Amino acid sequence: MRYGTGVVMVLVAGVLWSFQALMIRQIQDAGPWAVLAWRSLALLPVLLVFMAWRTGGSPWPVIRKAGLAGVLGGIGLVAAMGGAILAFQTTTVANAAFLFAAAPFLAAVLGRIILGEVVAPRTWGAIALALVGIFVMVGDGLAAGALLGNIAALISALGFAAFSVALRWRRVEDSLPASILGAGFAAMAGALATVTLGQPLIVPAMDLMWCVVMGIGTLAGGMVLYTFGSQVVPSAELTLLSNTEVLLAPLWVWLILGETASPATFVGGGVVLVAILFNAWSGVRRLALA
Repeated sequence: MRYGTGVVMVLVAGVLWSFQALMIRQIQDAGPWAVLAWRSLALLPVLLVFMAWRTGGSPWPVIRKAGLAGVLGGIGLVAAMGGAILAFQTTTVANAAFLFAAAPFLAAVLGRIILGEVVAPRTWGAIALALVGIFVMVGDGLAAGALLGNIAALISALGFAAFSVALRWRRVEDSLPASILGAGFAAMAGALATVTLGQPLIVPAMDLMWCVVMGIGTLAGGMVLYTFGSQVVPSAELTLLSNTEVLLAPLWVWLILGETASPATFVGGGVVLVAILFNAWSGVRRLALA
């Protein structure tokens, strides 16, 4: 695959993921855990078929090879996916999306604490800047009564960071097996949480349709394209390119649903994005000079 093709694939993956928030906004009755269960259940067979096609045989040996790192990464994805759904249902999409963008910095901190990885000075500076933006957004959410959504968004970002660190722990190069495990765990966790909380697992047909479209279409499609693109695009550039999701998700809900956010959200989110773009650009520049 050519580099340019990989870049396009990663960009399109981000665009597909950006529609998730808009689709969750269409769900009327289903609770966040039921949405997690059905969306993950729709996602799982697509990823299994894709893995079988890639390996030219049964996907199970590759999944088993992921080992404990794959299991821990899958558990991290449960928090990432569940937190994202709850955040989109309880705070503005702009707030949630900008807070999700903190995941690379949380991964850097976790990598330092758990794996002893060296964090570059430029990344520490970007983390400090991002914390200022997060403080502005969370404080605004507290004033607006959306604290639960902000916390859920940060838990989602932390879950994705844990997913990344788990794979780096065992130097797992292919994230797809862990993603498959995560989809399976999320389907079970969502169903269990729904039943435990006394909420209906059987949801209206329209809500179910949106869950299936998210699982089969936007989520699975984005994962497949991102997996292909990541084979030729350096990780620093992946962080930069995948920010199309963060930028476009608030745009779709504004254009179609008329949802906007407070000035504090855009100020804080802008600070976080500047930190991310600076860190990613510095990484790309460092690779170019190496």
